Amino acid sequence: MADNTIKRSSTSTLRDEEPQKDKDLKQKGREMDEKGKVKGGEKGKEKAEQLPGLLVTSNLKEVINECRSQVETIAKECRANNTKFRDLDFDLLNDRWSCLIGLDWTVAPRYPSGVMRVTEVFDNPQFFKADGAPSSDDISQGGLGDCWFLCALATISNIPQLVHEVCVARDEEVGVYGFVFYKDNGWVSVIIDESVHVLFILGPQTSLTHTPHLATTINANSLLCTNAPKWDELSKEEQDLYSDREQFNNLTRKAGKNLTFAKSGAQGETWVPLIEKAYAKFYGNYSYLQGGYPREAIEDLTGGVASLFMTTDILDRDKFWEEQLLKANEDRLFSCYFPGLNGPDGEERSDIRVQGLYGNHAYSVLRARECNGKRFVVVRNPWGESEWTGPWSDGSKEWKGEWLKILPDLEHRFGDDGQFVMELIS
Repeated sequence: MADNTIKRSSTSTLRDEEPQKDKDLKQKGREMDEKGKVKGGEKGKEKAEQLPGLLVTSNLKEVINECRSQVETIAKECRANNTKFRDLDFDLLNDRWSCLIGLDWTVAPRYPSGVMRVTEVFDNPQFFKADGAPSSDDISQGGLGDCWFLCALATISNIPQLVHEVCVARDEEVGVYGFVFYKDNGWVSVIIDESVHVLFILGPQTSLTHTPHLATTINANSLLCTNAPKWDELSKEEQDLYSDREQFNNLTRKAGKNLTFAKSGAQGETWVPLIEKAYAKFYGNYSYLQGGYPREAIEDLTGGVASLFMTTDILDRDKFWEEQLLKANEDRLFSCYFPGLNGPDGEERSDIRVQGLYGNHAYSVLRARECNGKRFVVVRNPWGESEWTGPWSDGSKEWKGEWLKILPDLEHRFGDDGQFVMELIS
């Protein structure tokens, strides 16, 4: 099956006060007017062009301005009070169960054992990595069943401008971030603080994550969900697993390894866990994100209209390739999955794979390329690992001779990073 999201409308850059680096990335040397037409050159000779963007509604500009204003006001008040921002409407520390589970305990995600600020998780946190360009490579799923959302996030990351437009405003010093999502018939803004959930991992040989007293430990001075208690909260036996306090902090409380839910593959990058948190607040709690369809999340992220179709229903595969897949990331976005598989007893099993692929699991279609007469699609698992093992998988027998030369055209490299290549058979 494939999720095909077609944008209803597009717009030029909407963030008037964004950093110059972000502007340069999105404009790529070209200035766009409000209608998306290229400025400069001889009139009538430049082809009108539109960059994919958020659905333009009557309230979009108003909501974006409101979001920026809220972030600016909060940042100003925090500096006046010499405090970092704490979101009392979605407080992971003092209202942890409401934020994590809400009222439905039947779909509870993995329980974090602590809450920390990103400044405690990373030595040098940055919302986006140094080049300022969000990428699908940055996304790695954690202990929450929201592959559908992260799949959608990886899909729109192929057009970095879309991520920049959803992430409207931020003040990283005081820890306040503003996002916009599409709901029902209009855009809404979501403001969050920088707190995240973390997990406590003792070391390579021993894990006491599920030890009762550790599973309920909370860092009283922090705001992100983690499973990392303080050194002084460990028993003597637990402390003996490490040489000293510094080693414990380096292994369990830094570099993002202890984040409970989504994380970035880039060191110190924070946009992935924070946008996931904003999406959880958008729907009321984290457990709401346990299970869903990528097309739903893409609609929330872009305002576009999504459609679901069965690949077995395609009438003309050549036409589908030319008119649909080859236009991926131009005016449409794709994700895919196949139904779950049953075991010998007829019950659906989550551990059965087909050449490395899991049923009822969402995958992003990153791009489509035709090389040397063959049609290829580059696909990504939101886990950031676990890939296709069939023909054209990383290091398979098909990759020899002239075929190795097409890797740059596919923008692909071998490695267990969740990204893989498949051939589209006519």
